[in-house]
Amino acid sequence: MPLNDVPSLRISYSAHAAGAQYLTEPCEVALEYSVDGGPWAEAPDGRFLRIKRTSDQTDITGVRTYTCPGWAWQLHKLVLYPGGVMADGKRIFSAATPGAILRTFITEGKARGTLPGLATDFTTTHDSAGTPWGTKLTLSVEPGMPLLTLLINLAEQGIVDWQMQGRTLRVFREGTALARNLAAGPDPVDLRLGRDIIEAPDDATLEDAASAILVTGEPGLRVEVTNPAATVPWGRWETYQQQGGVTDHGTATLLGQAALARASGERVQITRGIIPHLARWLPWADYRPGDRVLAPGDGAVMQPLRVRQITLTVDVDGQVSGNLVLNDRFVEGDIKRARQAAGILAGGVSTGGSGRPPAPEAGGRAPAAPADLLIEPVAYIGPGGIAAGQITATWTPTLTDTAGVALDIDGYELFARRNEVGELWHLIAMTGGGDTTATYSPLEVGWEYAFKVRATSRGVKGVFSEPVAVEIPDDAEPPPVPSAPLLSTRLGVITVAWDGLTADGQVMPADFARVRIWMRDPLAEDPAAAVDYLDAAGAVVVTGQPYEADREFFLTAVDRSGNESAASATAVIATAPLVDTDMIGAVIDGADILDGTIVASDKVVANSITGSLIQARAVQTGHLAANAVSADKIEAGAITAGKLAAVLTVSTRIVAGDPGSARVELNSTGVRGYDSGGSELVSLPNTGAFTLRSAASGPRVQLDTTGLRAFNSSGVTTVNISSAGAFTLRSSASGARIEVDTSGVRAFNASGTRTFTVDAANGEVDILGRLSSGPSGKRLVINPLLGADPEIRFYEDNTNYHYITSFVESANTLQIGTAIHGDRKGLIQLTPNSAHIGVVDGAGNAFQYGMQVTNDGFLEFSGRLGTAGSRSTFARGNASFPANSWGTVGFGFTFTGGTAFVVATMFNIHGPHGVCLNNRNESGFGFSTTEGVPGAGYDIQYFAWKQ
Repeated sequence: MPLNDVPSLRISYSAHAAGAQYLTEPCEVALEYSVDGGPWAEAPDGRFLRIKRTSDQTDITGVRTYTCPGWAWQLHKLVLYPGGVMADGKRIFSAATPGAILRTFITEGKARGTLPGLATDFTTTHDSAGTPWGTKLTLSVEPGMPLLTLLINLAEQGIVDWQMQGRTLRVFREGTALARNLAAGPDPVDLRLGRDIIEAPDDATLEDAASAILVTGEPGLRVEVTNPAATVPWGRWETYQQQGGVTDHGTATLLGQAALARASGERVQITRGIIPHLARWLPWADYRPGDRVLAPGDGAVMQPLRVRQITLTVDVDGQVSGNLVLNDRFVEGDIKRARQAAGILAGGVSTGGSGRPPAPEAGGRAPAAPADLLIEPVAYIGPGGIAAGQITATWTPTLTDTAGVALDIDGYELFARRNEVGELWHLIAMTGGGDTTATYSPLEVGWEYAFKVRATSRGVKGVFSEPVAVEIPDDAEPPPVPSAPLLSTRLGVITVAWDGLTADGQVMPADFARVRIWMRDPLAEDPAAAVDYLDAAGAVVVTGQPYEADREFFLTAVDRSGNESAASATAVIATAPLVDTDMIGAVIDGADILDGTIVASDKVVANSITGSLIQARAVQTGHLAANAVSADKIEAGAITAGKLAAVLTVSTRIVAGDPGSARVELNSTGVRGYDSGGSELVSLPNTGAFTLRSAASGPRVQLDTTGLRAFNSSGVTTVNISSAGAFTLRSSASGARIEVDTSGVRAFNASGTRTFTVDAANGEVDILGRLSSGPSGKRLVINPLLGADPEIRFYEDNTNYHYITSFVESANTLQIGTAIHGDRKGLIQLTPNSAHIGVVDGAGNAFQYGMQVTNDGFLEFSGRLGTAGSRSTFARGNASFPANSWGTVGFGFTFTGGTAFVVATMFNIHGPHGVCLNNRNESGFGFSTTEGVPGAGYDIQYFAWKQ
């Protein structure tokens, strides 16, 4: 029976045994337990389905084998149907609780008659224990996804824990009701070898270990992350991870650190065999999957372990046995880091595929605001061991413009600023197409930032979402427990040494700052007091302790964020007196004094021992108590280069400045500098690594082994030159600026809009804004009226130009015009309803001559029709009519400026006839004819002109 998964049951049963008839048909089988004759109770996840059976017809015993999955197996028979809000063919759940999403599946399925026996005891607002849901999700779910798949995905991402109780699905916030800590307290559940546990096999491997990883993201991003504490017996082991969509150094570092943490050393699968009838603690009665219990771990050392799976077996004699699969804190940490990495990359549960038809073209319409912006902040350890922040943003896709009409989205732009009045918004990330997840780093821990997002469609910027403010958390993970202190005593003082390693013998992590040295009287009730510290392997001297009195020492590790580890193992020592205690206070002559055992403060009169009485080289470093020689005891000029050995060894540290404030420290591991707030600005260890910072926060320059970075007052990186070859240069953090990095060159205007891009990957150039082929004279200018409609100008000289533009009074209009000559210019004007070509006056307001085609099929002329240079307009044609009739003839177009002159003749094979013209106007004329031969028709031929 595993945690957060479907259990299974396998039964072998004779067809001749009692009750065998119940198994002949599909049925439900329940697992129940009873303790010491008490009532029977059904175990969680103890309901199974008799679905599959096998048998051998030649077996005279009639043994049948039944394979029964847990009742939760049926959840994969309830699938999500299309409906609700859809995007790219997927169901969208926007800022919904886990309970709301799961109940949507179940409610819709039950409405279709699916799984009528399924019950739930959680709601859209509270989990099965009555605890409010602490997480909201924005998910895109493919129709057809089974409920069981979604449930397991949510558990794998660390969002929920779940189990079945009979036919009731119970879902809890992760790490709460199904993560009881039974390993602590006055009566812990302790599974002991020989009593509760009879077998303890371990399966350990170093196959996946690595100490360095190269993470590659979008083109140009390459980040190497190392873990000096990794267990690699044969030297450096490397691995590689490619993460598409990752564009910033911090996210790549965070993912690399998570991967190396999972590969930091030997991984052990712990399985423990149990016999319940001999045990003190019984499964389900005392512990269940998800609980933490005390059990023998690797090396049989008792430690807190989490129960991941319980397996029970009943033999033919009815004897119950089984085994437990247990995870130590390392494996549980690996699971947590894997969940965090999955959340950064996916931003929610999502599957591939589409099939949705394209939306209509945007046509310059502004996209609506994205909804349900969610920001997930985390801390990671950056270069030099300094904590930095990273965020993963997700939102609901935009499907329409501001009027609710469907349109296609090119991408999204994520903006951020420090959440203070007057701070400027900065564009921090861009996504393409339908990608609704973005990441960014580094951010200052402890600061509150505001975020907003907008969609873009064919270059048109959409409406911003509502801003969301979050505080970037500091690193909250304490450093490992240090190894136990090593104690010694001599000359009435205690020396406390530390080897610089963790309790497991590993190197301290990159963000390690120091170990604090604690001392107490083990017989007193007073708490321990911190007496000194070490920031690397070394030793300190503790003085002033009474002789023969026990003193207990232990260490705690502190990282650069102030997190402190649990206490190390303790060590006890008593200060040894200089002489036997029965002689203290007596008169001792020189023959009774051992070499180097007199403490001046106790037995030597001031100025009684002079330099002439001390044998050369008789006083060694070990004869001096800590801090016994101070500056006022040394005569000016007494220490010269000749008095010092060729190699001066520092056993602890040298501090220049206030030990609790601005200072410089030198010890055997290197040099470190601190500001007045105690933040480390300079680190020059003897390992070859280094960190130099001009300040701890705000505007600063930082140089370390990963490269050079500069930050502005908002903590935004403006310069980043990586030692791996990547780089980023920004002339400013926001507003009008230029950016150069390995992906190309970009320029932005004062509002933060990108105006120029050169893509280093393919050489493509995108320009937004004004472009000119020259400063004056004949030249080509694109977008001369920046911020207005697009336009192209072809200059003949400094001022006169031909042009193509949409910058006209009427919407949806394209205009092509020549330079003005005298009082006129040529013009072509196109709209969805008409096409106009002609000559207009110099102001371009009215057509003088030309032609227009309208959307109703009419062709309209303005001006004169005729031979070139004649400036005349004419029309001619032929019409057939019966004799002795009257009517009208139209020209097919309209003369402007007056009535045309018309000449008409009539022709008939039987001879001429007369025609009378009347009612002349701009578009035609009326006529009447004389009576001709009965039944004979005739033609009217006309010619009309206007001079």
